[in-house]
Amino acid sequence: MSGASPCLASDRPSGGAGGVEALLAACGVALPGPRVPGRHPDLEWARSGAMALSGLPGGPPLLAPVPLATRAREAGEALRALSGAEALAELDAAALLGERAALFDLRRQGARSPGGSCRLLEAADGWLALNLARPDDAALLPAWLGEGDASDPWAFAAERVARGSVDALVERGRLLGLPLAPASNPPRESLPWARIGERGPARARGASQLPLVVDLSALWAGPLCTHLLQLAGSRVVKVESTRRPDGERFGPPAFLDLLNAGKQSVALDFGSPEGRARLRRLLERADIVVESARPRALAQLGIEAEELVRTVPGLTWVSITGYGRRPPGANWVAFGDDAAVAAGLAAATGAPDGPPIFCGDAIADPLAGLHAALVALASFRRGGGYLLDVALRDVVAHLLLRGGSAREARVECAGSGWQVAQGAARQAVLPPRARAARGRARSLGADTEVVLAELGAPC
Repeated sequence: MSGASPCLASDRPSGGAGGVEALLAACGVALPGPRVPGRHPDLEWARSGAMALSGLPGGPPLLAPVPLATRAREAGEALRALSGAEALAELDAAALLGERAALFDLRRQGARSPGGSCRLLEAADGWLALNLARPDDAALLPAWLGEGDASDPWAFAAERVARGSVDALVERGRLLGLPLAPASNPPRESLPWARIGERGPARARGASQLPLVVDLSALWAGPLCTHLLQLAGSRVVKVESTRRPDGERFGPPAFLDLLNAGKQSVALDFGSPEGRARLRRLLERADIVVESARPRALAQLGIEAEELVRTVPGLTWVSITGYGRRPPGANWVAFGDDAAVAAGLAAATGAPDGPPIFCGDAIADPLAGLHAALVALASFRRGGGYLLDVALRDVVAHLLLRGGSAREARVECAGSGWQVAQGAARQAVLPPRARAARGRARSLGADTEVVLAELGAPC
């Protein structure tokens, strides 16, 4: 995010990029800061843990095409400066890129994402990324690719995708709700990493007031955003559906605990009028709302972000989606791996004359979470009144387009591992690492009665 170019853009005639630049500057956000002496972006990438996740499983780890670890560090430093919170003082924001991989013991796999659910498949005229992240995704393959033996979903998908064109396959798959994307080249034109979707009335707050955050998000980017806001001093209430709670609750608890410990847990039946009414009351009491659903999902509950921002003074609403809230991408499903591929990162990571290769582990998620936390806190500090539209793909695409010093170093074998050499400096390629969780995540709905009674939405 350069101070000389727009970090945010608005679709509203009265809310151009300059207005948002003024908002960020007034909050003390100045990116990038001076480079830490001796810390070349290639060395930062090697140290982050994300480099160890990039490349072929039997080959050397790959340098990132742009300074992704450096940009993560800069966003973390800006958040720390904006909040003044001691809990952020020791945060290694670049290492956030590899935390999930550290907890799940993931490795680089080339054309397979480190997590294994997303793969790069070759079509007749190019490559695409297919993510079978949810149990129902594999069941959609015959509807997408035609009837046949799909008992081995990946063999079936690879054989059928090889016959088709990328554009036709992606268009049909998205209509069915599959998370997939063309392995695009990086953008050539300026692309904002977030947009202002709506403006509402601001509300004056004391300098020492801390936000109440209602977290409706799930998985990684949104929970990381609210976790960082929590480290910055916010009170965070995690609100989940009793019928469809955060999917991380069904996996190993380490990642859920890391991102959600210390948040109060409220569980509501979104299918009932009472549950929806209580949800709305919570949203009306919030200073910041963070959600990661497609707009139509909340609309089915009678919740419209634009309307709430217009009518609740001081509300900051952060919407984190794969492709943003505007058509046609508003209804496309995306996860961190395929969203980064759509931005052009896999194509830029692979050799110019070779196939695309995954860069890091679902890297669009932590990058979006960091940037969303920064702009959310900036909005709160200026009185709120913003609907902030943050897209996973656009965060990565913006960073790719911005460029910067990268791939200037050499990757060398160093004993049983690898190192990056830049001039006289050497940095071992470190494995991913994760912070210790600050406790256990609260059980689903553990704080429902207490929170709803306090905030005026009793059970």
